Amino acid sequence: MNKGCKYGTHRSIEPKGVLPQPATKISNDMNIFDNEILIDVQALNIDSASFTQIEEEAGHDIEKIKAKIIEIVTLSGKMQNPVTGSGGMLIGTVEKIGGALKGKTDLKVGDKISTLVSLSLTPLKIDEIIDIKPDIDRVVIKGKAILFESGLYAKLPKDMDENLALAALDVAGAPAQVAKLVRPGQSVLLLGAAGKSGMLCSYEAVKRVGPTGNVIGLVRNEEEAARLARLGLKMQIVIGDARNALDVMNTTLAHNNGCEVDVAINMVNVPNTEMSTILPVKDDGIVYFFSMATSFTKAALGAEGVGKDVTMIVGNGYTKGHAEITLEELRENETLRSVFEELYV
Repeated sequence: MNKGCKYGTHRSIEPKGVLPQPATKISNDMNIFDNEILIDVQALNIDSASFTQIEEEAGHDIEKIKAKIIEIVTLSGKMQNPVTGSGGMLIGTVEKIGGALKGKTDLKVGDKISTLVSLSLTPLKIDEIIDIKPDIDRVVIKGKAILFESGLYAKLPKDMDENLALAALDVAGAPAQVAKLVRPGQSVLLLGAAGKSGMLCSYEAVKRVGPTGNVIGLVRNEEEAARLARLGLKMQIVIGDARNALDVMNTTLAHNNGCEVDVAINMVNVPNTEMSTILPVKDDGIVYFFSMATSFTKAALGAEGVGKDVTMIVGNGYTKGHAEITLEELRENETLRSVFEELYV
């Protein structure tokens, strides 16, 4: 059994030798290298921006969505949307562990895990798509996947349903980044505050700003506002269009004593929301783009065009302790957990 590169470059076919995420085609031969882990896959959680794009392209037709996913994986060897460039993550059972990883991993055959690296770099083979759950961007499959030596994962906790854990771990990077970025007494704007990542980030932001801070959650409609209000968080909930930058800015000022906010977090799954995130933030403030629908060209040039001196952070789905932080939120807040169970289990 050969040993491959810990980062997976040995799997890259086009272009050869590059990292598997930017590669346009990788090998999904399920004969593992000595430093790889074979996973028997149960379900894929497709990135929200990616699933939305595929669903709209398919006209919301389930069979066409299935066909498009099969097409992408067949052509590229991985689930990487060619339009958004994003992937998602998976849940499965460890089937085989390469000999070179013995003593280097706490995993054993039979462990149920969630991968914490993107499907856009994960070798994947789909034998059958069993079901599509469009409300939660989930694809139930029979298939296999490869986790590289450098690949991150989380063992599924024993104190919650695996689908509940999967839903939270899918977006674990966002609330964990909020925990790092937000400070007591700050003002925070959350765009897409009632979505999967939005509710977790709302909870974490309210916790971090404390009683002297101000959290504003922007949602699309009354239904989302009611869902977010159920959490009982000390925050202001506003309805608006995240694509209308001036309206979002004026709404934010109106709910923050006429002042710009310290931090803005973007979690929407549609394009053209960059300036709605940047405009309401004060100079030297922080803008965090967790949404994979973000155009970083639009963000960079847009901030320059309006003279905003803000720190803009790319939504890295990983930060230290992100799985632990996110799962703990569900344990801390019973209402948050029950809403997630209603929506995603």
